[in-house]
Formats: sequence, C-alpha cells, structure tokens
Amino acid sequence: MIKVGIIGGAGYTAGELIRLLLNHNQVIIDFVFSTSNAGNKVYEVHQDLIGATDIEFSSNINSKVDALFLCLGHGNSKVFLEQHSFSENTKIIDLSNDFRLDAEKVFNGKNFIYGLPELQKEAIKNANYIANPGCFATAIQLALLPLAHANLIHEDIHINAVTGATGAGTSLSKTTHFTWRDNNFSHYKPFTHQHLGEINQTVCQLQDNFDSEIHFMPNRGNFSRGIFATAYTTFEGSIEDAKAYYKAYYKDAAFTFVSDGDIHLKQVVNTNNCIIHLHKYKNKLLITSIIDNLLKGASGQAIQNMNLAFGFEETEGLKLKANFF
Repeated sequence: MIKVGIIGGAGYTAGELIRLLLNHNQVIIDFVFSTSNAGNKVYEVHQDLIGATDIEFSSNINSKVDALFLCLGHGNSKVFLEQHSFSENTKIIDLSNDFRLDAEKVFNGKNFIYGLPELQKEAIKNANYIANPGCFATAIQLALLPLAHANLIHEDIHINAVTGATGAGTSLSKTTHFTWRDNNFSHYKPFTHQHLGEINQTVCQLQDNFDSEIHFMPNRGNFSRGIFATAYTTFEGSIEDAKAYYKAYYKDAAFTFVSDGDIHLKQVVNTNNCIIHLHKYKNKLLITSIIDNLLKGASGQAIQNMNLAFGFEETEGLKLKANFF
C-alpha cells in the first residue's frame, strides 16, 4: 500500500481523484490539502462522496507521502513546489500545464516525464515526476500517434473538438453559467489553444520531419463532461491500411480502442477509455477520438500514470463502465 496526498482538493479533478482512489486497492489517501476548506468534510464539497468517506480537508502537508497529485491551476504548481519540499522518494504527478513542454520539464532539479502512456509507457514506469497531459491534448494526440509513428503525416492537420462544461473548472465565468451554456454552442481560442504546444511536441517526437501546420478549433458544448474530437489530413492508403496502422499501434494499450462502428460520447463518459474511429473520403482520413475530459483527460490518466510508476496493474482502480442513461 502507498500513501498519497492531493494538493488543491476542491476542484473537479481532485474530486474525481478522490472518488477513484477510495476504490483503489493499493492506495491510502493520507491528506487532501485545501486552505480554503480546511476542517470541512470532503463530501461537503464533493457531494457525490457522501457515505463514501469521512476525510476532512487539511491545511497540513505530509512531505513523506509516496505519491503527490497536484490539482492546481495552471502556473500554480511551480509556485507550490518552490514553497514546499518533499521526500526524494515522493513521486509527483502534476495535472497542470506547468511541466508538459520540453523547455519547462526540468524544474528545481526535477525532470518531469510527459505522462501519455500510449506514447512512452516505459519512461513513465521509471519516472519520479510526471506531467499529466491536457484533456484536449490527450484526445487529439491519441488520434494522431499512429500516423506520426508511421511517418505518414505530410499535409496540414485540421481539428475540431468539443468539450463539456467541466473542462472550464469550478470557477464561474460568463461562459460557464447554466443560462449561458444551456442550449448554446461556441468556439474559443481558435488556432491558439495552449494544448497545441504539447500536441506539436509529440507529433515531432514521433515524426521528426513533420513541418506542416496543426489547425485546431476548440469548442464549448452544452453537456457536462466529455470530449468529441475530429481530425483530418491527407492519407494516400486505403481505409484498411489506416485501420491496420491504428490497431497495431494500440494492440497493447490498456484503455485506447479502435472501433469499426460509428462512435458517440456516451461510450466513454465516466470511463478512462479513448475510442477511435476512422473514415476515408477521397484522399482524406478522418479520425474521430472520444474521451471523458475529467478521467482519461485528467484524473483517470493521472492514476494510470501512478499505477505504471509504482508497478501496479495499469488498470487498477480504473475498470469503470460508461453510463448510457
């Protein structure tokens, strides 16, 4: 058994982490740190956990926990690690974007490994510090990895992806209120979304001659959770060729699957799965990728990374079923 701590315990990703870790056979939750909620029961904030735990939020930190999850806003993980030190045996998994890019992965002597298991599982197994990928980045990279691995991306990539309201976090803004979001649809950060950096980095890591553009249009959907991403680019092979590349690449993946039939978002919501579908039209290959933004796009993938880093079964605590109704 290992002891874990969670920093920034009041947000959506922390709530999902707690829910999953309470049912993990190899984990004890040592503390959930939140200065604004210290002394309150965790279930008073994460109300789905009533009856599941009596853990209280804490303002104290155990620097010797085996694993530490940072569920802080972007930019705050660096500040936190500058102000707090942990045992050299503590494995740190960061869910912000602070350490995902190569130029930022080394921080105060800590070398963060990019935590996309389908990309570099063996490196994660030996990592002490892991940068969990972004939610859009996860869905999009899983759509592109097999093509890049086979050195088959030769033209621009066009991506359109829709995320649920939980992707914006718990803080309210004019675009997260129910009256604005309900029966509504909009795009944001067109062509400039922050996840483009890690997407480009991964594609270039696998295909070093990649010099085309990735055009990404992120959208807000009027549902709570999930990401539905479509990407297309030029592909000269047949649809059978494409399926062969994808199924071979993901043949040993614990949570990523290639579907021969059409896919929809409810297949992955409340799971750690990514499901991919391929469609060929003339010389274009359309890749559809779906995930739950809070699980495979955040907390579920963080636990998957923890499992790999500690030598646990990769699927431990993550054998979840989708809720269709």
